[in-house]
Amino acid sequence: MKKAILVLIVIGMFGWAVYEFVFVSNEKATQEVDKTSVQQVSDEESNEVGIQKGELAPDFELYTLDGEKVKLSDYKGQRVMLNFWATWCPPCRAEMPDMQKFQNNKDVQVLAVNLSETESNPDNIQKFVDELNLSLTIPLDNEALVSDEYEVMAYPTTYMIDSNGRIQFVMMGAMNYDFMVQQFEMMQ
Repeated sequence: MKKAILVLIVIGMFGWAVYEFVFVSNEKATQEVDKTSVQQVSDEESNEVGIQKGELAPDFELYTLDGEKVKLSDYKGQRVMLNFWATWCPPCRAEMPDMQKFQNNKDVQVLAVNLSETESNPDNIQKFVDELNLSLTIPLDNEALVSDEYEVMAYPTTYMIDSNGRIQFVMMGAMNYDFMVQQFEMMQ
């Protein structure tokens, strides 16, 4: 029992350390961008499919918690926030209410892809959704195919995709509501 508690504490501390490192690093990097050197997105756009800003987001097909098939291409013409998360991730838990508020208040579709392969118990996903009263679309990445394609290395990771299917912003780490809105308003 003591060993299990110790393991949980260590995992929690590690998760928080990763969150602090990634979130604070990304926030500082965002603040340090010189506005005069930022190119217009149209200058960066290509017809290449990839995971970098200006590239077309790779399409995928997954099943939701409700068993419905969802494809990223189904949302062409809409702005999409593609978020990769897990129930055991403290920063993921922290940003979920803001993601729900973001979808409720803005013309955006949030696809909250659960990294199901990392979950200790698949039942935890539905419990998490119920506990936070989420109505987001939650595709399940059971085999880590999509998270591998999007090269997800930190939890959470978010891609903001414009109505043309082009990646406009990538964030490793949690975001708050105001930051989500800021990135949203910069997209088509």
